[in-house]
Amino acid sequence: MRWTSALAIYFLFWAFSVFFVLPFGVKTSDEAGVEKIPGQAESAPHEFKPGKIALRVTIVATILWALYMLNFTYGWVTPQMIDPLGAWNGVDYAG
Repeated sequence: MRWTSALAIYFLFWAFSVFFVLPFGVKTSDEAGVEKIPGQAESAPHEFKPGKIALRVTIVATILWALYMLNFTYGWVTPQMIDPLGAWNGVDYAG
């Protein structure tokens, strides 16, 4: 795999990880014990710390990407292992 392909896959994992990480560690104003601003939704987060979120997302994305690259290299899980209909049987897509 070319390094540009690996980098593109890493960015896809990073973008996916944002949606996975965002809900964790969020406190509403009620949970934080502070007064809400008039018109604020009850579910709105009390504080938004983009640096902390970016660090968490980077850690999760790096772990997932490393597992993907190790699987790509060593072939732990192949399409044939997870294909319930057998569409991959007997077909060589490697070229």
